Amino acid sequence: MKIQKQQAMRSVLYALAPLCLAAIYLFGWRFIAVLAVVVATAVTSEYLMAKKYKMRITESLFVSATIFALSLPPTIPLWIAIVGMAFGIVFGKMVFGGFGKNIFNPAITARAFIYISFGVPMTSKFVANHAGFPGGFASWLSVDVISAATPLVARDTGLLNLFLGFNGGSFGETSALLIILGGLYIIYKKSANWKIVVSSLLGFLALQSILFFSGVQVVTERGAELVASPLTALFSGSFLFAAFFMITDPVSAGQSTNLGRWIYGAAFGILTVLIRSFSTWIEGVTFAILLVNMFAPLLDILIKDARAKKKAKQAGGKA
Repeated sequence: MKIQKQQAMRSVLYALAPLCLAAIYLFGWRFIAVLAVVVATAVTSEYLMAKKYKMRITESLFVSATIFALSLPPTIPLWIAIVGMAFGIVFGKMVFGGFGKNIFNPAITARAFIYISFGVPMTSKFVANHAGFPGGFASWLSVDVISAATPLVARDTGLLNLFLGFNGGSFGETSALLIILGGLYIIYKKSANWKIVVSSLLGFLALQSILFFSGVQVVTERGAELVASPLTALFSGSFLFAAFFMITDPVSAGQSTNLGRWIYGAAFGILTVLIRSFSTWIEGVTFAILLVNMFAPLLDILIKDARAKKKAKQAGGKA
């Protein structure tokens, strides 16, 4: 089995490596088991599809598998992780013709499938992080497994804990610091477009600030309460992780113009806030990404067509 090398994908894997180490420290060695079965499933699924339909296998599958594993809660049953990754690779990537032709991000396709199909194990149980040395390096999984509200709605968590990662959540989505550092690295290596990241952050913070300072209340499992402050919302949940590592996927983003990148990113940030605040899906990132993925090709075509018509009109006027 020959896998096509992709330097850009390797840069993303290097950026994800600290998050993988942090996942072990914070939650225990069970992360390695989840990552192993997810990678094995991704390789097997893509190989079987590629062999039958004469497609190519690329290193992007390792990025999809790692991102998917990091997006999972620590208590996820291994068989659910396997089912999700197989679905993401087959129906989120290979059915479209393989790398370079897929409309949807394979990792987020996998997460959406199991989030809808297996909602209880995906959202109901969270573990407290390990603290001090050696942390999770000395255990399989924290024994403090509880049924509780998602960390996204746990407003009593301090900003510093949210920034450093000492709060409950998915394997790789808790430490805003490591996510930002890794994200800056892939931007520096040109594996991610900074315009998409910046516009995502601006769209998210702008709407979240408007709702917060306007005193808008939303219905939560604790009753009606004010929406989270912009910084609390930014550092909670998986938005930062998605803004740097998911929405910047060069294939599913599908934007060849700078204007398209700005609109695409801003739409993702705005949709995330709207879904989080006013829907029953507390984590809006998953569906926000799928929605902007869906309209990305159309957005690119509309912008190109508008520019072509404007250019033709200008040329006609000069003639």
